[in-house]
Amino acid sequence: MREIEAIISSYDEARNEGHKCVLATVVHVEGSSYRAAGARMLVDEYGFMTGAISGGCLEGDALRKALLALDQNRSKLITYDTSDEDDAVIGVQLGCNGIIQVLFEPIDPEKQNNPIELLRKAEHADQPVALVSLFNLDKTKHQAGIVLLVDEQSNITGQIDDQALCEKITSVARNSLKKRINHFGEYRSTKDTQHAFVEVISPPPRLVLVGAGNDAQVLSRMAEPLGWDIIVADGRPTHANKKRFNSCQVIVTNPGELLDNIEIHEQTAFVLMTHNYNYDLDVLKLLLNEEQVPYIGILGPNKKYQRMLDDLEEDGITLSEEQYSKIYAPVGLQLGAENPAEIGLSILSEIQGVLTDSDIRSLRELEGSIHNKENRKFREISL
Repeated sequence: MREIEAIISSYDEARNEGHKCVLATVVHVEGSSYRAAGARMLVDEYGFMTGAISGGCLEGDALRKALLALDQNRSKLITYDTSDEDDAVIGVQLGCNGIIQVLFEPIDPEKQNNPIELLRKAEHADQPVALVSLFNLDKTKHQAGIVLLVDEQSNITGQIDDQALCEKITSVARNSLKKRINHFGEYRSTKDTQHAFVEVISPPPRLVLVGAGNDAQVLSRMAEPLGWDIIVADGRPTHANKKRFNSCQVIVTNPGELLDNIEIHEQTAFVLMTHNYNYDLDVLKLLLNEEQVPYIGILGPNKKYQRMLDDLEEDGITLSEEQYSKIYAPVGLQLGAENPAEIGLSILSEIQGVLTDSDIRSLRELEGSIHNKENRKFREISL
């Protein structure tokens, strides 16, 4: 279950029981931190927490700040400086060396577009959306919080009272969606200064396992904690069934009709693992025409893949450079994998790297920061 989904579920349960809640959101990070901007935690009035804003070092004090915001019924921006090793609040020698801005928002269930409801719309969207949080580094000022949701068709949910700010933020949100990058802005007018965090939230990756053998069972179970949508497809009802894959969407189909029941987006990865050569080949032919698919993994030795290429050539199908680039055969990273779980780890690691366009190598080989920090800086924008 993804963090946003878990937070929404906990909120619904608390609301049904009449309990009040506060949403804590990391809206900016300067330097290093365990969690990036967009990390969230829901706290109910009894101190029950769902999600996390750090690796555990901030949650104790964040709980107290959340309950204070709830008691005062007022949103608060709290700054945590993990570079201060003498800070008794969050502990010493954390090694993060970052300044973290956390926004605490009491949730009013009577408001149609409160932060949780905007998160719910983002979670249910079948396309990337931009979620806008407004805050002020001057903590004496009003903290507006999560106020707006913008999709790729420029549909807007929520509102910003300042019309000029709303128009500028909406334009920035559209640009963030186009580039698939978050935005941090400092918006200055003659009256006030507002800071904004525009977060791009995409649908979870979709993993389609073409094949319902025992190795697919292992792979599906390993993918579940990642929060990915998992679909299992096979022509054998004895293998593709809910008893064997109880938490996945299961499709019993022949190769030619496989894609009739699967919605493909830019984060959809396929792994061909039926152990039936002709079935895998027929599915590969279909996928070659799907431009949005970024990853096609083929289980088996390299000679199987070479045979597939030869058969495609005989059928008059010559792969383009782009088509070649999205096929990963043999599937997986070189991790010395032998058993099904190890093989599953190598496959999921490769998919994660491809979907995030990452340079797959050991972190110790990197010079400088693990994460790209260029997009964390506030851009000064005049209204």
